[in-house]
Amino acid sequence: MKFVDTHTHLFTPQFDEDRSEVVQRAINSGIETLLLPNIDVESIESMHQLCEDFPQNCFPMMGLHPCSVKENWEDDLAIIKEHLFTKKYVAVGEIGVDLYWDKSTLDIQQKAFAQQIEWAKELGLPIVIHVRDAFEETFEVVDQLNDEKLTGVFHCFTGTPEQAKRILDYGGFKLGLGGVLTFKNSGVDKSISDIDLEHLVLETDSPYLAPTPNRGKRNESSYLTYVASKLAEVKGIRIEEVAEVTTKNAKELFKL
Repeated sequence: MKFVDTHTHLFTPQFDEDRSEVVQRAINSGIETLLLPNIDVESIESMHQLCEDFPQNCFPMMGLHPCSVKENWEDDLAIIKEHLFTKKYVAVGEIGVDLYWDKSTLDIQQKAFAQQIEWAKELGLPIVIHVRDAFEETFEVVDQLNDEKLTGVFHCFTGTPEQAKRILDYGGFKLGLGGVLTFKNSGVDKSISDIDLEHLVLETDSPYLAPTPNRGKRNESSYLTYVASKLAEVKGIRIEEVAEVTTKNAKELFKL
């Protein structure tokens, strides 16, 4: 079985002691393709380095995470744009709106989000959307900019069945499922129970949100198999089918 981890931050300091071993464990587990969403200006160099170290396995995205949208966001976006328009990336990400940590930056978060969506459309790249406590605020932006050029993933989907339907109604988006699917009482299993497998991709969001039975520990890409196993259980199908369809979805969306 082959899998794609569509969202993993293996370039962050949490992996400084054993990064190569973590990547190798993923490869040995069948997770041979790792997509790396950028976080901020400071993370760019380490992300690029990991892709240089594992060019057959690690593929970068470029974007400014909503939690990194601060007073100097326009300066940071100028740096992001320079990379985006001069190097090769599989997506613009991770971008979006996060009101869990700081509600005061909503206006500039939405402006940064909209600007990066425009760049993605210009470059023909999918976007990877981070949403936390901000579905309506995220929809506000996407509603204005959605067209046939816009594709992407709502990563770490934890919304309601109604929100899932609204996302899929946009036409070009998939739902990214990670460790939260395995959490007892998360409700994600119910939200996606009626959604066809062709609309789903798998992710870990390492080092965050480790799936059961490793909840609370540092997450890593090899744990994607726990998410796949849970999805197979929810859908009442074999894990091999989950691997085949979600991998096909990821390869088509990100043009891998």
